[in-house]
Amino acid sequence: MSTGYVHHPAFLTHDAGPSHPESPDRLRAIMGRLGSGGIADRLTSVEARPATRLELLAVHDDTYLEELEKMAGQGGGWLDADTHVSPGSWKAALYAAGGSVAAVEAVMEGRVSHCMVLARPPGHHAFRNRGSGFCLLNNVAIAATAARRKYGLNRVAIIDFDVHHGNGTQAIFEGDHGAYYVSTHQYPHYPGTGGLGGVDSYQFPLSNQSERSTMNYKLSTPLNIPLPSACGDKEYLRVFDEIILPAVRRFNPGLILVSAGYDGHWADPLAGMNLPVSGFAAMVGRIKNLAEDLCGGRLVLCLEGGYHLEALAASVAATFQILLGDSQIDDPLDPPPDRLKASPDISTLIADLKNIHYL
Repeated sequence: MSTGYVHHPAFLTHDAGPSHPESPDRLRAIMGRLGSGGIADRLTSVEARPATRLELLAVHDDTYLEELEKMAGQGGGWLDADTHVSPGSWKAALYAAGGSVAAVEAVMEGRVSHCMVLARPPGHHAFRNRGSGFCLLNNVAIAATAARRKYGLNRVAIIDFDVHHGNGTQAIFEGDHGAYYVSTHQYPHYPGTGGLGGVDSYQFPLSNQSERSTMNYKLSTPLNIPLPSACGDKEYLRVFDEIILPAVRRFNPGLILVSAGYDGHWADPLAGMNLPVSGFAAMVGRIKNLAEDLCGGRLVLCLEGGYHLEALAASVAATFQILLGDSQIDDPLDPPPDRLKASPDISTLIADLKNIHYL
């Protein structure tokens, strides 16, 4: 089976100006790296389309959608101090959301085995009734909701490894036990949410009696993993192995979606984590294996953050190399500086997470 990707010229029409970190140059850098490295030639293109009004209304309020469309049509403006709407933003957002749904459709219908959506603007800070944090529409939430409605999936898992907590995604699925939101993020850091508190513990139905007799089926949601600054691949992979993988296995989703943010890279200017390109590759490899074990490999990744152009392009390229089954990845920024050798002890956090989430 092939590895798919979604890209569309409309994604470049959302533009807050040359000084804004979430610029069209992000996608230009990614596509340039995929082309020069020969990776693009190995991928299957999945055609983007604009999201339908019904797909948008399943997640966002109609009043907000009208406001966003009107603002773009009148020349643009600012939703908040960080989040800009340009004349091309409405079209870009429609195609980013619709492209994410198209990726789900391609995976669920077996046209590709997994797919990554190279779209902007990003989405995981967008709430039902407002955009924020560079985000206009919540692409991953729209894709997850469309997947459940169109294909009758009882459970969808969303794993968010962006360095910022996806406060919009968490809020959209609050109290919804069919969507399991998992987030690793630097804490406290923008947006200041995603601490250990505020979880909803519940017993969820399993598909058959044999499952019930062989596994603990109690969960707490959302699964927020608030990491201290300066965490690198050692800490992230420990979190994946001891917390995320067993928790998502227990949830047993029919599809895994990923909010794939690469701003945890050590060179990124908007955060303070120490991940190398190989760290992102290792996380994606674990998620890919998890999808193969649980849901026939059905996996969709939606691009979120990442603001150092070379690091972003290299990390996305490495993601595709892992999805394609390559045994080695390329990292032009390797080796990282010596200052990254020190790392925090997250043992207490791990113990707290295991207690809160019944692991």
